[in-house]
Amino acid sequence: MRAKLLFLSLLSFHLVSAQSPNIVVLNADQPGPVISKHIYGHFAEHLGRCIYGGFYVGENGSPIPNTNGVRNDVVAALKNLQIPNLRWPGGCFADTYHWMDGIGPKDLRPTIVNRWWGGVTEDNSFGTHDFLNMCELLETEPYLSGNVGSGTVKEFADWMQYVNHDGVSPMAKLREENGRKTPWNVKYWGVGNEAWGCGGNMTAEYYANVYRQFATYMSGWSNEDGIWRIASGASDADYNWTETLMKNVPSNLVDAVALHHYSVINWSKKSSATGFTEEEYFTTMQRATQMEELIQKHVAIMDKYDPENKIALVVDEWGGWYDVEPGTNPGFLFQQNTIRDAMIAGVTLNIFNNHADRVKMANLAQTINVLQAVILTDEEKMILTPTYHVMEMYKVHQDATLIPVSVISGDYMSGDKKLAAVYASASVDKNGATHLSLVNIDASKEQEITVKVGGSKSYKSVGGRILTSAKLQDYNSFEKPEAIKPVNFSGAKLSNGTLTVKLPAHSVVMLELK
Repeated sequence: MRAKLLFLSLLSFHLVSAQSPNIVVLNADQPGPVISKHIYGHFAEHLGRCIYGGFYVGENGSPIPNTNGVRNDVVAALKNLQIPNLRWPGGCFADTYHWMDGIGPKDLRPTIVNRWWGGVTEDNSFGTHDFLNMCELLETEPYLSGNVGSGTVKEFADWMQYVNHDGVSPMAKLREENGRKTPWNVKYWGVGNEAWGCGGNMTAEYYANVYRQFATYMSGWSNEDGIWRIASGASDADYNWTETLMKNVPSNLVDAVALHHYSVINWSKKSSATGFTEEEYFTTMQRATQMEELIQKHVAIMDKYDPENKIALVVDEWGGWYDVEPGTNPGFLFQQNTIRDAMIAGVTLNIFNNHADRVKMANLAQTINVLQAVILTDEEKMILTPTYHVMEMYKVHQDATLIPVSVISGDYMSGDKKLAAVYASASVDKNGATHLSLVNIDASKEQEITVKVGGSKSYKSVGGRILTSAKLQDYNSFEKPEAIKPVNFSGAKLSNGTLTVKLPAHSVVMLELK
C-alpha cells in the first residue's frame, strides 16, 4: 500500500509538472537486498579470438608481455573492472569439450575441430590449469560449464574431483602429477549449456531428468562454501522451460536456473555493428529493455515453486549481437562496439540491479573480441570499448545495498512505437555513499530528470561521470582508442533536497551523492 501511495503521488506530481516529464524517486528509507557483485560477471568461450590472441598468446616467446601466456594488458584492464567471475569454456563449445584433452604436457594434447565456431582446429593448449590459474591472476572466481550434451556423468564428476578434491583420490593424484598440489575450490558449475539447442536439442522434460542425474553425482568435496549447481535455463520467453525445471527438479539438487537473452534485431539479418540506422537502434533497445519483462515472468514462475527465494536466476549470456565485421570469419563473431552497446549495458545492468533479490549472477557475452566485448585486440594492440567503460562506471554497485527506485519516464518515439527514455538504479555502499546510475536511450533528445529522495535521507553534494558521444555509431578504434571514454559530468544540480539532472541524448551517467 505504501508503494502504491508513493506511485500515486508521483503520478500526480508528473501530471502537474511542466518542467520535467522524468521523475526518479530514491526510496532511501526502504533499503533492498545486496546487489551481488556476480551480476557483473563475464564469459570466455573457445570462440574466434576470445581465448587465443585475446586472453592467451602462448608461452613460447610471444612479443606481447604476458604471464604464463596470459596478456598482462588484459589482466590489468579486467582487474580494474573488478570482474567477479568468468565463465568458461562455453557456450556451445562446452558441450563438445572433454576436459582431459586440455591437461598434461601441451605437446601431447590431442587436437579437435571446433565444429561450432569456424571449423578451426583447437589444439587444447589452453585448458583447465591455464584457465583456473588465470582466474587466480585476475582475482576472479571461475564458473565452469560442464559437458552434458556429449559427455558423461563420470567425466563431469571426475572434473569436479580433479579441481576441488583436497585429499587422496585418483583425480587429485592426477592433478598433482600435472603440477598443481592444492585444489582450486571452484564453486560455480553449469550443468550443460543451452540444452534446448546446441547442448543437445533436448525437451525441457528430458533435460530435467538428465539434470537430476548429473546433479546427483556432483559434490563440493572440500570446498567449505559448497558448490552452486546451475541448470541450463530458458532461451528468452520460453517460460515452459523454467516451469518444467522448477516443477521437476528437487530444490536440494539445484542452486540456480539460467536464462539467455540477446538484443538481436533479427536472427536472419542482424544488421551492421556500426552502420545501423536509428530505426535499427530503436529495435535493439526494444530487445534490450525486454529483459525487464523476461525477468519478471521467469521470476514469477520461480516464486511459485520457491517462495523462500533459495534458487537464484543466473543470466549467464546477454548482450548485443550483430553481423560480423566485413572481411572477418563469420564463425568468429567479431563485431565493433559503439555507444549503442553502452546503452544496452547501462539499461541491462540497471534491470539486474533492480532485481537483485533473485538475480544473483550474470555474464556478458563475451569478454574479448567476440560479440559485445569489453576488450578488443589486434596483435599487440588493445582497446577498451564503450561497454567496458559502462561496466567500470557501474562497479560501485557491486555488493552495495540496493535503493529501490520509482521511475516515471518520458517517451522515446520511433514512428508510432515508443519506449521509456530513462532507466535507473541506485545503491548505497559500505561507506554510506549513494550511487545513482541513469541512462537516456533517446537517440536525439536530452532528458531533464527530477530526482526526489524519499524518507528522511538528504544529500549535500553530488558529482559524477558521463559516457556519451556525438553519434550513436561512434566507437573506439585501434587508431583512436580513446574516442569514447567517461568524463566528469556537470549536469546535476542539488537544491533544497531536490536533484535535477540534464541527461544528454544516448548517454550513461553515474552520480555519487553524499
